[in-house]
Amino acid sequence: MKIPPVKGTRDFYPPDMAVRNGIIDGWKRASIRNGFEEYDGPIFEHLQMYQIKSGDEIVEQLFSLEDRGGRALAIRPEITPTLARMVNQRINSLSRPIKWFSVPRLCRAERPQKGRLREFFQWNIDIIGVDDVLADAEVIFTTVDYLREAGLTAGDIRVKMSSRRLLAAVLRSIGIAEAELDSLYVLLDKKGRLPAETFKELLAERVSDVGTASRIEAFMEASSVSGVRQAIGAAWNDEVAEAINELSQVERLLKEEMGVGEYCQFDPCIVRGLAYYTGVVFEVHDIVGELRAICGGGRYDNLLGDFGGGAIPATGMGMGDCVLEILLAEKGLLDRQISGGGLDYFIVFVPGLKFDGPGDVASTSRGQAVRLTARLRGLGRSADFSYKAAGVGKQLKQASERNARECIIIGDELRRGKLVVKDMSTGEQRLVGMEEFLSQLKP
Repeated sequence: MKIPPVKGTRDFYPPDMAVRNGIIDGWKRASIRNGFEEYDGPIFEHLQMYQIKSGDEIVEQLFSLEDRGGRALAIRPEITPTLARMVNQRINSLSRPIKWFSVPRLCRAERPQKGRLREFFQWNIDIIGVDDVLADAEVIFTTVDYLREAGLTAGDIRVKMSSRRLLAAVLRSIGIAEAELDSLYVLLDKKGRLPAETFKELLAERVSDVGTASRIEAFMEASSVSGVRQAIGAAWNDEVAEAINELSQVERLLKEEMGVGEYCQFDPCIVRGLAYYTGVVFEVHDIVGELRAICGGGRYDNLLGDFGGGAIPATGMGMGDCVLEILLAEKGLLDRQISGGGLDYFIVFVPGLKFDGPGDVASTSRGQAVRLTARLRGLGRSADFSYKAAGVGKQLKQASERNARECIIIGDELRRGKLVVKDMSTGEQRLVGMEEFLSQLKP
């Protein structure tokens, strides 16, 4: 009986693993060069942690279990609650700012679809303890820094930015009650994915006053930060002005100081449905707009307090590998993610040759290949050989399939202490002394 993989999961055969490692290695390089340190946590946590952050409805969206002690646990669907718990546990001993990154394996019990699976990898970066828009800009810059390295240009992607602080200020200024904000955020977050008429109808159901609904729509259609004042008219006040100033500072930093302004644009439709966001929010989308958001994030100054800690400013971002891999494949950039790979050397031997020495396996060409391979590995080089005594041509083909950089051919030349070394990219061969060749490889 054949047992298939669980729906929404992936098998990573060696070529797939090379792509996965290439993406994750790129995430790590971008994190480290931007000053982030790596952390990780357990793959399961107390279920209550996720309920604190997202409410009881989260239970239907994750894989939960009960351990032998009757404790309700869950396989992590995200790592931000773990981050909050870890920081709160050592808040008095951690130096600030806390700039951490992680690449966890996550699981969510949702319906698999394009760009969304039940099991995936996610890059998270967070800056904790900095109440300054510079931290928000740096999170966005680090995100763009990786995407540029991956080969994506401003013609491929766009960082769409807005502000939950600004949205809340606008909604309050036009008469929306505080208690209604969170439910309205959820609807506004869907605007970009709904037909215009459908959104208009749903908004009318939530906001009965036609004038108020019109001002919300006008704000959501604003194409620039400077255009917000015209969009909301008389609803402009000091709270809105302060939020506008904050977002304008982030735009200026990204454009003038960090040089990535061409990637960024204001888009009030970026709401980020989760209730814990408090300031600047952003998502990265492909220009064509056919895919889900590549990543998203923003400021969440209250989250650590929700987990029992003090009021600590924080901002961060999460990027899953599923949508990213689809986009990189569409742009022909997947091969670019695979750094290194292959072998340094593949040892080819002429079958049947005997060399001076005792009549055991070590005196055959195959035995010499095994011995040389072991010496190369001991010098820190990746090396392999054929288990079968096939012809030289077949062994060379195997070397090509393994992406070997060079082949070392053991033939009659070894009787004189010589090796034939073949460059697999050019086909050129050279004859070198074995000990001379090995001495050049010593660390």
